[in-house]
Amino acid sequence: MIARLLFLVACAGLLTTAHAQFPAPYPDKPIRIIVPSAPGAGTDNVVRTIAPGMSRALGQQIVIDNRVGAAGAIGARLAAREKPDGYTLLATYATHATNLAMMKDPGYDLEREFAPISLTVLITNLMVAHPSLPVRNVKELIALARAKPGTLQYASGSYGASAHLSMALFLSMTKTKMLNVPYKGVGPAVVAVLSGEMPLLLASMSSSIGHVRAKRLVALGVTSAQRVSSAPEIPTIAEAGVPGYQADNWSGLLAPAGTPPAIVNRLHAATVQALQEPEVKKRFLDEGGEAAPSRTPEEFGAMIRSEIRKWDRVVKEAGLKNQ
Repeated sequence: MIARLLFLVACAGLLTTAHAQFPAPYPDKPIRIIVPSAPGAGTDNVVRTIAPGMSRALGQQIVIDNRVGAAGAIGARLAAREKPDGYTLLATYATHATNLAMMKDPGYDLEREFAPISLTVLITNLMVAHPSLPVRNVKELIALARAKPGTLQYASGSYGASAHLSMALFLSMTKTKMLNVPYKGVGPAVVAVLSGEMPLLLASMSSSIGHVRAKRLVALGVTSAQRVSSAPEIPTIAEAGVPGYQADNWSGLLAPAGTPPAIVNRLHAATVQALQEPEVKKRFLDEGGEAAPSRTPEEFGAMIRSEIRKWDRVVKEAGLKNQ
């Protein structure tokens, strides 16, 4: 009897040891995505669009945790310090890369403190003008800017934001000078151009294309490398007169550095699956974006490194001041 009890105790010990060595398959609880923007804003909309598909692919609930402030830096700082177990992710976007050039101390290292999962969406900006501005294409705008160096103004949603830096890249590549007039958000900047208060603007497709189709604004070009399928009649800025120009606004997913590769790959596969759903693709196209999953996590990491170096160069060449 005693021998049987000892045998059963030994078996129980082996089972406990085996359970410790072989934890439950990932994921076995909800996954939190820290979104560094307010509910309803661009990055938040991207995550909420793909979350249902990711949840189905992973078999777990996706919990969205909005952490707003400091141009996305607050959310990035929080995510970088989370346990690298695949249960807390960061919804990253282009501003996380530009912050490194624009901020004296953003409080996070995008390359060292995170493991890339996948690019999710590419969102183009659209250069638009008030009809009173005597230009109807990019070449005419360049000619006007050169004829009146430093006097032509353009609106932007905020200092150092994607549209501002995209315009800074445009000015650098065309060797022209214009004055940036920052507003408190894209909405007020669009209103300023609609009213004629400002003559020019770079803004997201979703905030400007309706006004173009209503003939209230004039479309000059999109910032992406290819024409946007939802508005194929509008040329890219590159083909309209600035060869090589490209300035994408993008979103993606990151995990804290040290997250096991197997978990990163599982998250990458779930992200790709969600982005391939027809209704998800359509929604992004309708909003002027494009579902653009990375082929591998490493590909997204290479893109992030390229973006960091690109915008650091643009900021320095434009002489923009760190905030």
